[in-house]
Amino acid sequence: MTQKYLASVSTLKLDAAKCTGCGMCVNVCPHAVFIIKDRKARITDPDLCMECGACSGNCPAEAISLKKGVGCATAVIQGFLRGTEPDCGCGDSDCC
Repeated sequence: MTQKYLASVSTLKLDAAKCTGCGMCVNVCPHAVFIIKDRKARITDPDLCMECGACSGNCPAEAISLKKGVGCATAVIQGFLRGTEPDCGCGDSDCC
C-alpha cells in the first residue's frame, strides 16, 4: 500500500499538452503517482505525491511542475519531527 499524505494540498501539476508520453515520470516517481495512458502521462492520485521533485526534474518536456519541498511531504515530516499534527510552517492555517 502506498502512503497518502494530506488530502488536496499537493502542488503537483501536469500539462498534458506538453507531455510527450516518454514515461520518465513513471520511472522516477517513488509513489506511483503517474501512469501512461493513450501515450500521455496521467496523475493517478495527487494525494500520493510527496513533492520530492523527481518527476519535474526528469521531465524532458517540462510538462510537470510542483513546488518541491512544500505541502504534503514537508507538513508530514515536520509534524513527525515535532510530535505534532502535520504543519508546513507557512503560518497560513489554510495551507495545510
